[in-house]
Amino acid sequence: MSGIQPARRVAYQVIRAVSESDAYANLLLPVTMDRAGLAGPDAALATELTYGTLRRRGYYDSVIEAAAGRPLAQLDAPILDVLRLAVHQLLSMRVAQHAAVDEAVSLAREVGSRSATGFVNGVLRTIARTSAQEWRSRVIGEAKSQDESLAAEFAHPAWIVRAFRRALEAEGREDELAALLEADNRAPSVSLAALPGLATSGELTGAVPGRFSPFAAASEGGDPARWPAVRDGRARVQDEGSQLAALALSRARPVTPGERWLDLCAGPGGKAALLAAEAHGAGATLVANEIIPARAQLVRNALAVFENPPQVLVQDGRDFGERFAGQFDRILLDAPCTGLGALRRRPEARWRKQPKDVPELTRLQVELVESAARALKPGGLLAYVTCSPHLAETRVIVEHAVQRCGLEAVDAPAALATVVREPLNLGPGLQVQLWPHRHGTDAMFIALLGKADGAEAGR
Repeated sequence: MSGIQPARRVAYQVIRAVSESDAYANLLLPVTMDRAGLAGPDAALATELTYGTLRRRGYYDSVIEAAAGRPLAQLDAPILDVLRLAVHQLLSMRVAQHAAVDEAVSLAREVGSRSATGFVNGVLRTIARTSAQEWRSRVIGEAKSQDESLAAEFAHPAWIVRAFRRALEAEGREDELAALLEADNRAPSVSLAALPGLATSGELTGAVPGRFSPFAAASEGGDPARWPAVRDGRARVQDEGSQLAALALSRARPVTPGERWLDLCAGPGGKAALLAAEAHGAGATLVANEIIPARAQLVRNALAVFENPPQVLVQDGRDFGERFAGQFDRILLDAPCTGLGALRRRPEARWRKQPKDVPELTRLQVELVESAARALKPGGLLAYVTCSPHLAETRVIVEHAVQRCGLEAVDAPAALATVVREPLNLGPGLQVQLWPHRHGTDAMFIALLGKADGAEAGR
């Protein structure tokens, strides 16, 4: 792709890989920029082009379809991605129209047929003749319901908008829906965690203290590895919501030396590292488990900073209840989920997830929570965590754990109230639901569940 501005070339390559092979932009973009030698403003431009295009893809598709006068299914996939990248520049960035159009035509010449260049030029000039505000009004005006209108305006699939609405309704805060969707479209700041006993937030010079976690610091950007503590593994990039999920378990009540803790679904290892630090400081022992070998290796990498790293098992978490009945005092179940709470960080995920994914995941979540309940000692404590606010993955699973697994709900907000730097503005109930728009974190759900002292170990 000679002659294409480097940042646009990198952005297109990543966008194309996401469309063609389900690549993960947050993993591929840094590698692609490094290979292209991008740094500074060029790297920042490539990041905005990539994430902005992926984040608002559904909205841009509506504009492209209207301007092209034909269904998207009739467009060649590489050309559609060229158009998406250019439309982001035309409607959401301060890029000169001629630059966006000319570079898109050059890209089309590289990746499409001879006729594609004229088609791309025509579609983009049609789009450019109408203002961004007029396009917004036009797309929103075609919506048939309030949820569809919000889906069009904020570039979320309508089923996700509905799921968010129901989760907010459960807190009596449905009026925050637009603010939540808007927050999902803003790039998050880089949050760091200084592992207790190994590092302090004071070592992260230039970063500001986090709002909630006592170990958090917020960076304005740049390479986190510029801090020695991060390079050494003593501090990590970790969302504050993730930190609070681990701390809810470790700080809910005093630790008795000799306790055995389990991180049942530990990959990629962020929560495990914080739990390991907490366990070490209190005289407890952590075991980490991950079913996927490659992710288990990531957990080992995260725990390698400790002089005596916790044991990492590679097993199906659904089997733990039978194999380790009644053996653990505290268990973290960070369950596989839709990830709807982290759409800020994974912009393409909103278009990749489907409503049919939810029932399959909830079946797995039920099996895992049942296994964890059996592996928990009488008197033990389980933290059920998801990075999703979807009620089927949160409150419904907790209800099952209470009704069918012999567990009792424990006051998670009260547990975190003793930890956080500033009060959490939470909804009612015994669980914690964090939100991007309200807390600046991923939409992490945290429930604490206790096992009665007289409960059978194998239940």
